[in-house]
Amino acid sequence: MIQVRPAQPADAVAIAAVHVAVWRTAYAGILPDSYLARMSVTRHASHYGAGIRGGAGVFVATVSGEDIPSGGGPRVVGFTTAGRARGTGGTLAQGEIETLYVLDDWRDRGIGRALVRAAAEHLRGLGCESGFLWVLRDNPSRWFYERLGGRAAMDMPIEIAGRPIVQTAYVWDPIERLSTAEPTRRDADPH
Repeated sequence: MIQVRPAQPADAVAIAAVHVAVWRTAYAGILPDSYLARMSVTRHASHYGAGIRGGAGVFVATVSGEDIPSGGGPRVVGFTTAGRARGTGGTLAQGEIETLYVLDDWRDRGIGRALVRAAAEHLRGLGCESGFLWVLRDNPSRWFYERLGGRAAMDMPIEIAGRPIVQTAYVWDPIERLSTAEPTRRDADPH
């Protein structure tokens, strides 16, 4: 069984493990290998734990029952974070999906779409009438956002690990387009 629910502080380590695993696969060849190797589940867990305890909009996708090997309890396989738009993004939309990651083995099952919907509903609850997210332009999964009706609105250079990278903002205005998004083609999940 796959379930999307608000994250609890006890989920912080599992969320961090998903973050690190996804970055190491999705950004191999895009970001320096040494940077990806130095990513720390412990540091990320501290960050996510603080956000969850502080009331940030963090949602996890868990699997349980027949969907996981016997002997295991519910397992976090994806997550998203969302809140009011930060920085330059505030000129694009009122709300921002800050992160959206699904483990490779759990893609193509509608988990990404379910997480996006949870994030959109959270943003609507904050009074946001529009939403957006940033994705690295070289991320091979950015098509996911296009298939959910996201409009590429802006490219912006950033620096990660000393390397210049371009990110693209995808916008949904009004936000209802995101909370009811259906894929236009193959339903697959992002990195």
